[in-house]
Amino acid sequence: MAGLLQRVKSKMAIFAHRKARGMLDGEYGSVFKGRSLDFDDLRGYVPGDEVRDIDWKATARHGSPLIRRYAAVRRQTVLLVTDTGRNMAAEARSGEAKKDIAVLALGVLGYLAHRHGDLVGLVCGDSTATRSLPAKGGEAHLERLLGHVDSHTSLDAAPSRIQEQLEYTARTIKGRHLLFVVADEIAADDAMAQLLRRLRAQHEILWLTVRDADLAPYPLTGQVPSAEVDYCSVADSALLPWQPAASAAVKAAYTRATAERDAARRAMLRAAGITEGEVAGSGDVITGLFALLERHRRAG
Repeated sequence: MAGLLQRVKSKMAIFAHRKARGMLDGEYGSVFKGRSLDFDDLRGYVPGDEVRDIDWKATARHGSPLIRRYAAVRRQTVLLVTDTGRNMAAEARSGEAKKDIAVLALGVLGYLAHRHGDLVGLVCGDSTATRSLPAKGGEAHLERLLGHVDSHTSLDAAPSRIQEQLEYTARTIKGRHLLFVVADEIAADDAMAQLLRRLRAQHEILWLTVRDADLAPYPLTGQVPSAEVDYCSVADSALLPWQPAASAAVKAAYTRATAERDAARRAMLRAAGITEGEVAGSGDVITGLFALLERHRRAG
């Protein structure tokens, strides 16, 4: 059976040809500002590169734009922060398990960090406990991090509460890091907004939301799940009342409440200065991460 990191690499190969992977590398490299660098070599320009990195003399000799590539004197630290509560074991918008999408996203960002020589650590957990794995380099270490997330995310876990992992990070993580947070659709509130502002004052933060399954389509099609199967909320194990959802009024109220919650979450993250993005399935992860990194570069 292929390892989790190998599956990440396979996805990257499928969804991103060589030029696109180079652009993804370039966007990742732009995240850290003011890193100590030594000149390494030259490579061809790709969209997303900084104009100030063009070597104009070499470009004139070569006939096409060349970028000065640098090697970091000091390794940076990327901290993967994610939710392993039972909410992440539930179904995503695409029908996949949310944890599978999270592992892919964490793996792609972690692998980009590895390619740039950066260290990668992990903070994860649920509403009852938070675990951390120290930042190290190497593919074997990244495989362990992904395996930890995969094995600890199940329907038997405690409910999700990403605030616990963020509060742990704020209390214990020293220095300035890149935090890559992967979570489900959190609700916005004053306590969370204050916590995010505190974290953003110390760290660069990228936030990726894995979208919940959409319950609204059932009334549209007249289809409802089988009456022979019980459908339960992962939050409290309560049975979901499917038949009332056949009401157009209930569907409209549900759709409106979901839109309001999404807007509040996005506004809270933006107000804290956090670059945020969303994915509905594994097919969105590569392009979603590229867009996230690009927005972060432009915001900086």
